[in-house]
Amino acid sequence: MKQHSVYHFFCACLLSLGISVSAFAQEISGTVQDTTERKPVSMAVVMLLYPTDSTLAAFTRTQANGKFNLKAPKAGKYLLEVSHPSFGAMLDEVQLDATPQTLGTLALTPRAKLMQEVIVRAGAPMKIKGDTVIYTADSFKVSANANVEELLRKLPGIQVGKNGEIKAMGKTVEKVLVDGEAFFGDDPGMAVKNLRADAVKEVQVFDKKSEQAEFTGIDDGKTQKTINLKLKEDRKRGFFGKAEVSGGTVDKIDDRYNNNLMINAFKGKRKIAAYLLQGNTGQNGLNWQDQQKYGGSDDNVSFSVDEEGMQVTRWMGNEEDPWIDTRNGFFENLNVGGQYTNKWGDKQSVNFSPKVNRLLYDNTRSIFNQIQLGDSLLNNNTNERQAVAKRNIKNNLVYDLKIDSLRSLKFTTKLNVYNTENSTESQSLNTSKTGIRNNDAITNQITENNRTVFGQTILYKQKFKKDRRTLSAQTDLNFSRSETDGFLYAINNLYAGGLLARTDSIDQQKDNRNIQRKADIKLAYTEPLSKTYALELNYEFSWVNGENDQLTLSKSNSSSDKYDQLVDSLSNRFQQDFFTHKTGFRISHKTKKIRYSIGSSAGFTRWNLNDLTANQPSTRRFTNLFPSANFNYTYKANHSFGVEYNGRTMQPSLTQLQNLRNNNNPLNEVLGNPNLNQSFRHSFGVNHNSYNFLKEMWTYQSINVDFTQNAITQSRIIEANGKTITQPINTNGNMNLNSWMGMGTKVTKLKLDFNMNLSFNYNRFNDFINQIRNTTNTYSASVGFNIGKQKEKKYEIYINNDFGYNINRTTLFGSPIRYATNTVGMNGAIYMKKTWKLSSNIEYNVRQQTEQFSGNVNNTLWNAMLEKTFRKDEFTVFFTVRDILNQNIGIDRNFGGNSLTEIRNDRLQRFFLLGFRWDFKNNGPKPKS
Repeated sequence: MKQHSVYHFFCACLLSLGISVSAFAQEISGTVQDTTERKPVSMAVVMLLYPTDSTLAAFTRTQANGKFNLKAPKAGKYLLEVSHPSFGAMLDEVQLDATPQTLGTLALTPRAKLMQEVIVRAGAPMKIKGDTVIYTADSFKVSANANVEELLRKLPGIQVGKNGEIKAMGKTVEKVLVDGEAFFGDDPGMAVKNLRADAVKEVQVFDKKSEQAEFTGIDDGKTQKTINLKLKEDRKRGFFGKAEVSGGTVDKIDDRYNNNLMINAFKGKRKIAAYLLQGNTGQNGLNWQDQQKYGGSDDNVSFSVDEEGMQVTRWMGNEEDPWIDTRNGFFENLNVGGQYTNKWGDKQSVNFSPKVNRLLYDNTRSIFNQIQLGDSLLNNNTNERQAVAKRNIKNNLVYDLKIDSLRSLKFTTKLNVYNTENSTESQSLNTSKTGIRNNDAITNQITENNRTVFGQTILYKQKFKKDRRTLSAQTDLNFSRSETDGFLYAINNLYAGGLLARTDSIDQQKDNRNIQRKADIKLAYTEPLSKTYALELNYEFSWVNGENDQLTLSKSNSSSDKYDQLVDSLSNRFQQDFFTHKTGFRISHKTKKIRYSIGSSAGFTRWNLNDLTANQPSTRRFTNLFPSANFNYTYKANHSFGVEYNGRTMQPSLTQLQNLRNNNNPLNEVLGNPNLNQSFRHSFGVNHNSYNFLKEMWTYQSINVDFTQNAITQSRIIEANGKTITQPINTNGNMNLNSWMGMGTKVTKLKLDFNMNLSFNYNRFNDFINQIRNTTNTYSASVGFNIGKQKEKKYEIYINNDFGYNINRTTLFGSPIRYATNTVGMNGAIYMKKTWKLSSNIEYNVRQQTEQFSGNVNNTLWNAMLEKTFRKDEFTVFFTVRDILNQNIGIDRNFGGNSLTEIRNDRLQRFFLLGFRWDFKNNGPKPKS
C-alpha cells in the first residue's frame, strides 16, 4: 500500500505542476478516523480516480485532526480511495456536482485488526489486480452449507458445465488451488465440490505461469487457467467438513445409495484433510474430467513423445485399460484419500496426498455405424456388453526446502499402482445398403492389466545478489511397468453376394509387457540486460528407453487347454532409445503496461529403434526448431490485450512405430508404421479482457489457430465385405480455429445478473480411405446467455439458453450434414420459514434430425430436492428425485470422415434418495488480540 501511495503522490505532483485546476472545480470534504480507537488519522492519502481507467484526478492528505478538503476537475462519478500504511484501504464510489459535499466520517481499519476478522468492504464485488481477477466471495449469496462449485456458478465470467467442467473467461480451468497450494494432489474437483463456500474469502482467477517463469520473471508463454481459493483467517483454525448418508430404490435395478465424508482440520500453516466417497448414483466424485472422476488415469501410462521431442505419459484408453464414460452405464465407486500439508517457518514445507480408488462398471450399448464407399453404403450394427473393475493406489509427495535467502530445493515423488480387469462381449452384423449380409461376428475378450508408475523430480533454484540473475537445474527420473494378460475368442463369418464365403475362428492368449524409463536434466540461466530487458539461456538433455513385447499364442491342439504356439504375424518384440539435446534462448521485456518475450530453441534428436523379432535395427535423426513469442499490453487499468505464438514438433508414439498387427477387433485391425515422421504445429492466439468497475461489466474475446504440417493421421482400407485395416500415416492440411467471446453485467434497476457468450469453431482434418484423400470440414457456432436473480433467504432463479449449429462436410460423403442443438435450462430455489428449501432444475435438450438419422434426439431432465435444516443449518434432512420424467437417455451421434455413428447406452434414470447431512465446523480458539 505504501508503494501504491507513493505512485499516486508522484502522479499528483505532476498534475500540480502542469495542470491548472478550474475555478469551477467540485469540492468534497470529510474526516478520516480509526475504527477501533475512534481517533483521527493524519497524513492519510485521499484520492479521486477516474472510474473508466482508475487514473488519478485529484489528491490530498488529511490534516492532524483527520480532516481533508479536495477539489475535483469537474462534476461526475469518481472512485474515492483512502489509504494509509498502518490501515487497510477504503474504496467507494462518489457522485460530485456543483454543490460542495461533506462525506462525514470515513473509517479505516488497522491492519492488525484485519488479521482477526473478515472485513466486507463496500463497493464492487470484483476487481482486477494485474493479470488476476479477484471476486470477494461474500458479495455473492449462496445457500446455507453451499460448496464452492455453487459459489462459482454465481461469479460473472465463470461457467460451470452440467458435468462439472469449469471455464473462466472462455478458457477451461486446469488447476484449482487452496491458499496457493495443491489440494489433494492438485485434484480440482475435490476443492470445488467439497470445500464450503462460506470458508472462502476470495476467488482468484489467473493464468498460472510455469514454475520456471515464476522464478525467473521471464515469460515462456506456458500458462494454465487457474483458480485460487483464498480461505478466511478464521477457517484456518479448528476443523470443518460434512458427513452425508442417503439411500433409495429404483425399479428393475439395484437400490441407490451415497455415503460421503469430508473433513478439514487447519491450524495455522498445517492442514489435514480426508475424504470418503462411496455410492452408485453417478455422483461427481473427485474430478470434473470423466476419465479422472473415480481414481482417474492421469498417470495411466501410455508413453508418447510430446511436442518438444520429450516422452511423457498420456492416457489414451485401450482394450487392456478401457476408457470409461461415466455418463453411461451403471457403476459403484469407492474413493478414500487424505492430504497433509505443513510449513515450518520460511524454510520447509511438505504436501503429501495418498488416494485409494475402486470402480465397478457395467454398460450395455448398441452401436450403428454407416460407411459410404462411392455409391455404396456399409451398415454395421453391434450389441456390446462391458464389465470393468478398476483398483488404483496413488501417492504424491512434495517437499520444499529453502536453504537460504538465495537457494532452494524441491523434491516431488509419486508412486502409483493400477489394476484393471475388463470383460467385453459383442455381436455385430454388417450389411449393404439393400440389406445383403457382408459379415457377422461374435467376440469375447477378457484382459487384466497391472501397472506401476514411479517418478522423482529434483529442482534446484538459485538467485544471485544481482537482481534477476538466476540459475535453475532440474532432474526427472520416471519408470513404468505394465503387464497385460488376456484372451480373445471370436467367430467371424465373411460373405460374398450374401452367401457365406468363409468362417474365421480365433482363440488366442495375449501377453503384453511394456517398460518405459526416462531421465532428463534441464538447466536455465537468466541475466538482466537492462531495467526492462532480460536474457534466458537454457539447455536440456533427455534419454528415453522403451521395451514393448506383444505376444499372441494359440493352441497347437484344438482339444488342449494350453496356448503353446506363437502366432508370428501377431507377435513382436520392440526396443527404442531416444536421445535429445535441446538448447535455446529467450529475451524478455517488461514495463508497467507492456510485456513481451521472443525466443527459440533447437533440438537434436536421435532415435535408435530395434525390431528384435525381425532383427531390424535402425537409427533416425531429427533437428527440431521451437520458436515462440508472446506480447501483452495493458493499455489501461483492467484492460489487457495479448498475442502469442508457439511452434513445436510432435512425435509418433511407440505403438504407432511398432511394426505389428493388432487384431483385438478382428474386423477392424490396426497396423503399426515404422516409417512415420514427426509433425510440426504452429499455434497462434489473440485474447482481450476488460472490466468496468463503475458499470460492473466484464468482457473477453479470444481466437486461437493451429496449423499442423506433416500431421500424423490415418489410412483406412475398407474391403467390400466390410473389414477395415487402419494404419497411421503422415499428411498435410490439418488445422483448427477456435474463437469465443463473452460479456456480463449487472442490470441494476432490475437487480439481474446477465451473461452472454458466443463461440465459433472450425476444423479441417485429412485422412485416406482406400488410398483416396478425404478432407473433412467441420463448422460449429453457438450463442448462449443466462439471467439470474436472487433475494437472500427468499428465492433464487436462473434461466439459461444455449443454441448451436453444426455443419459437417467431407469430400467422400456426398451432401453435407447439418443440424442444430438447443438447451433451455432453469434452476431455482424457494426458501420457506428459514429452514425449508425447495430447489429444482429442469433442462430441455433438442438435437435436430439429419438426413441420415430420422427423428430428433430430445429429452427433458428434471430434478428436485426438498431440504429441512436444523440447529442453525448444521443438520439437514433431504429428499431428492433425479430424472423425474424418466428421460435420461444415453444417445450419442458422431460424424467424421466417410462415416456416421449412433450409440445408445444404458443410463441411470429416475431414482429417489432420502438422506441426512451433517455440516460441522469448529473454528477453534480465537486469535489473541
